[in-house]
Amino acid sequence: MSESVLLVDDDASMRRVIEFTLQEAGYQVLTAASGEEALPLFRHHQPALVVTDVRMEGMSGYQVLEKVLAESPATLVIIITAYSTVEQAVGAMKSGAYDYLTKPFSGEQLRLAVARAFEYRALRRENTQLHEVLQRQESTHPIIGQSEVLRQVLDQVDKVALSQAPVLITGESGTGKELVARQIHQVSSRRMAPFVAINCAAIPENLLESELFGHVKGAFSGAIKDQKGRFELAHGGTLFLDEIAELPLALQPKLLRALQEKEIEPLGGQSRRIDVRLVAATNRDLHEEISQQRFRQDLYYRLAVVPLTLPPLRERRDDIALLVDHFVTHHPQGRGVQIAQTLYEGLAEYAWPGNVRELYNVVEQMLILRHNDQLDLNDLPPHIKSRSSESSSVLQLPPEGYSLEELERQAVIQAMRYCRGNKSQAAAFLRIPRHTLLYRLEKYAITQW
Repeated sequence: MSESVLLVDDDASMRRVIEFTLQEAGYQVLTAASGEEALPLFRHHQPALVVTDVRMEGMSGYQVLEKVLAESPATLVIIITAYSTVEQAVGAMKSGAYDYLTKPFSGEQLRLAVARAFEYRALRRENTQLHEVLQRQESTHPIIGQSEVLRQVLDQVDKVALSQAPVLITGESGTGKELVARQIHQVSSRRMAPFVAINCAAIPENLLESELFGHVKGAFSGAIKDQKGRFELAHGGTLFLDEIAELPLALQPKLLRALQEKEIEPLGGQSRRIDVRLVAATNRDLHEEISQQRFRQDLYYRLAVVPLTLPPLRERRDDIALLVDHFVTHHPQGRGVQIAQTLYEGLAEYAWPGNVRELYNVVEQMLILRHNDQLDLNDLPPHIKSRSSESSSVLQLPPEGYSLEELERQAVIQAMRYCRGNKSQAAAFLRIPRHTLLYRLEKYAITQW
């Protein structure tokens, strides 16, 4: 029995074209010229998929989405939108739509979107079983912790993994953004295909375009053979773009085109179709980058269809003991090592500006330099000992008062002192972009801390 689709569009010619395309692909198609006409059809036939235009007379596609999901949360909905209403389509996806198509689209794009929707539906049961297996294998789960704030993130990860939408992961350095990206891939329908990662800040600007999109022989001096870019290497799988805020402005339109058109153009070559799920990550405030004209707003909306924010370690202190146990258990020098309760308490008092990555480095240092088979407060590095008691302190105001500027200056000095001069960590600690911290250092002539 073929799968059924309910098509809702008030444009008769568009409705006929889409109906014909889907029938040719083997689907049973029900059609409605309005949302008001569509809902009774939906209730009677219970189609597995609804494809609806956004802008229609009377009930909008967004309202159709809300009513369909209210009655049947498992139903999949694909939104059709004009380019000018992409932001509205993104909002619809955040409200539960499975995917969206931007006009004009080809018959192949339509067939692919619908086929993926039904593939997702079939895989949902399989993924439910997979999640149960993963929950039974807690020791191998890459994301360690049971705090409520982390559980909320992991619940989102489970839902996000089942869609094909781009994901934007934000969070301070060291919070585990790549681990989350890999987890999304591992529980998705793309898990048998490649997971390809690239750090946009680690590759020189003049090489980054070739690394991402590839090149053909002779495209530039030194191009002695064809080379696939990361997009092609990730075909069928997931491409993880770390530190996306560092992507040069000149390359952003090319990435936007790859997301919109699902095709790339290697240097010196012809356009090629790609099938890639994109996950991007940054520790920067992209809204600030947009306001400073360092990041394109249209690219941001394409990337942030599903936003995930990872909490810093200081907001999930309950997980520190679990993380320490995990690091010790899996470290080559951790065999037989016991951990004193006082050490857990001392570690929990520190603010961890470098987050989980810093915690791992501290645990590794203690294991290497330990004097016996028990780690305690005496094994803490000096900078942790001296700052544990400071982590919960606040600026002390003198009786005569402070000007707001002096208060800000002292906050910057304390953050720089606390982070031992590491500007990126100090910016994260103050929850401001790095360039804002650099401006404050120059403004207040802060050279020592």
